[in-house]
Order: sequence, then structure tokens, then C-alpha cells
Amino acid sequence: MVRIPSPYRSKEEYVHAIFSSIAHRYDLLNTALSFNRDKYWRRFAAAQTGLQPGGYGLDVCCGTGMLTIEQARLVGPRGRVIGVDFCENMLAKARENIKKTPFSQQIQFVQGNAINLPFPDNTFDCATIGFALRNVPDIRKTISEMARVVRPGGKVVSLELSKPSAPIFKQLYYFYFNHLVPLLGRLGIGFDGPYSYLPNSLKDFPHQREIKKLFCEVGLADTCYYELTGGIVTVHVGTVV
Repeated sequence: MVRIPSPYRSKEEYVHAIFSSIAHRYDLLNTALSFNRDKYWRRFAAAQTGLQPGGYGLDVCCGTGMLTIEQARLVGPRGRVIGVDFCENMLAKARENIKKTPFSQQIQFVQGNAINLPFPDNTFDCATIGFALRNVPDIRKTISEMARVVRPGGKVVSLELSKPSAPIFKQLYYFYFNHLVPLLGRLGIGFDGPYSYLPNSLKDFPHQREIKKLFCEVGLADTCYYELTGGIVTVHVGTVV
């Protein structure tokens, strides 16, 4: 289990504090620590949504809005995308980010919680979540909420760190992830803590096969997953019925 340090009373409170503290460097460090692969991963995940021009997408735990922007590319000027996150600092950074894109008129950011989404049933054409499913207090409830707000036939898509299985590569990856990422993260933000949480959060996170089972258990159909970059990340996809 991820140890919740004092004075935080819950995982949710701890995660909120972490992301509030790193929002200003989050995008830069993501790109650096992933060797620039994060852009490809997000674009691949967005492509699985089935979004069409004029569509209406939701990005849950949107953070700084990078996956939200990928959805906006797909829906075009006639479409609309909402990004929802519980962290004010991340949303502030997201609003800065979309000002640098052609998509600012298509995107709206809303403060809200992944386990109690502030939207009616059957509202969106898709719902995505990127690099956040391992941070929520209830994984099953989050997937269920995403499915609830998506129309029948729409997609629920998760992009998340996962557990590679290839020999040698797996050992090299875990050495980098468990030892070098916390060090580089500390150098990047100037203090310890947030990037030590990252490898610990993955240790407790279910294997990609188990996440697929959760997708099925909440009623999603045609569930599948794609392991990218040797299984460093996995994209899960399910269809709302």
C-alpha cells in the first residue's frame, strides 16, 4: 500500500497536495522522464475514442489538459471537450496550455471528482482518463462513473502506466522507474516526495489484465487493451452498451 504521510488524512488529500505542488513543472518532467514518448501515448489513446468531427468528449482527471487537447484535435471546431479535475493548480496550468493552441474555444475545464462526476447520464461520446486511474480512491467507481456519463456506443478509454513483462527490459525499466525517476524528479522540482510516490503508486496498481476485468465488471463491452512501448503503458478500451 502507498504510505500516506502525516498530516494527510486520505490518499485523495495526499494526491491533491502532490499535484498542486508539481503542476508548474508537470508537463516538462513528463516529457523528459518518458523520453518524449508521452505525446505518442496520448495521441494513440485519443485515437481509440472513436471521436468524430463535431463530437463531445470528456477527459477525466485531465490534469494540465494534454489529453484534453488531443480530443479537441479530433472533434474539430464544431465539437466540444470538457476536462474535469479536482486540483485547482492543475486546472490553472491546463487553462494556460490551451491558450497556446487553436482549441481554446472548444475546451472547457471544470473542477470535479472522478468518483462523482458532475454530469448527467449519457452525456458524452467518450470519456478518457490519462495517467490518473492509479491515483483515484476507487478504481472501479471511477470506471463506472465514466461509463455512466457516456452514451451507448461510446468509448471509455484509460491510458495508464503498467507492468512490462519482457525479461531484461522489465529489469531495466524497474531500475529506471524505481531509482532514477525519483532522483530526476527531485532535481526537476527542487524537493523530494512527488516523484517517489510515482513508483510506489504503480506497485499497488492492478496488472493490466485485472483492469480489463474491471472494465467488464462495470458493464463495458468489447473490452481490450494495448500495451505500448514494451508494456510501459497500457491503453484500455471499452464500449458503453
